[in-house]
Amino acid sequence: MSQLSNYRLLSFDVYGTLVDWEGGILAAFQPSLDKSNAHFTREHLLTVYHDLERAQQAQTPDMPYSQLLATIHPQWTERLGLPQPSEEESRQFGESIGNWPAFPDTVDALKRLAKKYKLVVLSNVDRASFAKSNAGSLQGFPFDLIVTAQDVGSYKPDLRNFEYLLKAVKEHFDIEPAQVLQTAQSQFHDHHPARKMGLKSVWIERPGATMGNLSETVYDWQFDTLGEMADAVEKGL
Repeated sequence: MSQLSNYRLLSFDVYGTLVDWEGGILAAFQPSLDKSNAHFTREHLLTVYHDLERAQQAQTPDMPYSQLLATIHPQWTERLGLPQPSEEESRQFGESIGNWPAFPDTVDALKRLAKKYKLVVLSNVDRASFAKSNAGSLQGFPFDLIVTAQDVGSYKPDLRNFEYLLKAVKEHFDIEPAQVLQTAQSQFHDHHPARKMGLKSVWIERPGATMGNLSETVYDWQFDTLGEMADAVEKGL
């Protein structure tokens, strides 16, 4: 196997890898649970949500992610047998993306990795939502290129998102696919389609994560956190 240091560009999933997607979604949904004093396991809530999100993304691939969240919100409450939210409550749920926290290791790891690689975003959100996250918990980190689902008109795991990415990094940086590492938590959204595209990938596992898991895991390197990956890069592994 080649070394991490042989690559020139890291393509990041953001929500689930850099930002605590699951914790952010659950915190935004908590008011709907509190209204009914309802209690469900974390795994059940996230499994139901992920099923709904995957179906909605397939049905409306060009819908901006904040609007998609607002659309899913009443579906989620209905599936759980909770009272239907108001339109304003669903809108607020959709606008919560910018409040989702980055993982504690993220920003420091990005700064260290930027010394070695071009850092590119390949995210399933819209431009405005990512801008809020970047200005917030990601502390204005200066990514070299940002590609969102809104730019592409589809959501990962659609291969069009990866095709768009590879074309963009070739145009901007003259970097070939063999020099790109897809760096992500989700097997469903990132690692399996990356493998289909012939890309090498780094699995940032984020132990305890639920959404995007598959029984078959594919990856070339594995770390629990992005901080651990940055440590390995600095050690020349």
